[in-house]
Amino acid sequence: MTSSDVLDTAFSLQLAEATDLLLAAWREVAGRIRKLAAKHERTWMVGRTHGVHAEPITLGVKLAGWHAEALRNLERLARARGLVAYGKISGAVGTFAHFPPSFEDEVCRALGLAPEPVSTQVVPRDRYADYFHALVLSAAAIERFAVEIRHLQRTEVLEAEEPFSDDQKGCSAMPHQRNPVLCENLCGLSRLIRS
Repeated sequence: MTSSDVLDTAFSLQLAEATDLLLAAWREVAGRIRKLAAKHERTWMVGRTHGVHAEPITLGVKLAGWHAEALRNLERLARARGLVAYGKISGAVGTFAHFPPSFEDEVCRALGLAPEPVSTQVVPRDRYADYFHALVLSAAAIERFAVEIRHLQRTEVLEAEEPFSDDQKGCSAMPHQRNPVLCENLCGLSRLIRS
């Protein structure tokens, strides 16, 4: 057995299990957006192109677009999970010098992974590339939603805003301000994921 047998298989397992959490979170987000879209199907607002007033739209239509994007992210992440859920226990160069292929199959299946179809020294890295691309697109969607809320929360627009609890304070110098802190944090985290 080689270190890649352990490390690559463990990494794939970690990614698969982390993706299960992300999928559950995206299902929750998609469900909430869908409910908001239905609630606001007749809530009129200014439609904008390039940030400039264009034609009237409803908040429901805007949110329906977000819902569709959330569903696309669910599909992408589910597909990415399938691509990355592979392990290997085939030795230093994938020749099964110390364990038979049946052992690899048994271990991988017990972990909820599939054995890599053609074994080499490592699990092929293109699997990880596809996976991280799905994460980047998922983070970009969250950032897009957050930026839109930030724009809609501007004083001169104020068509939407993130929640502000009774005990929450705004700026230390201007406590009356309702800053979009959550949205700003989401934008920053999205940039980290993309980097």
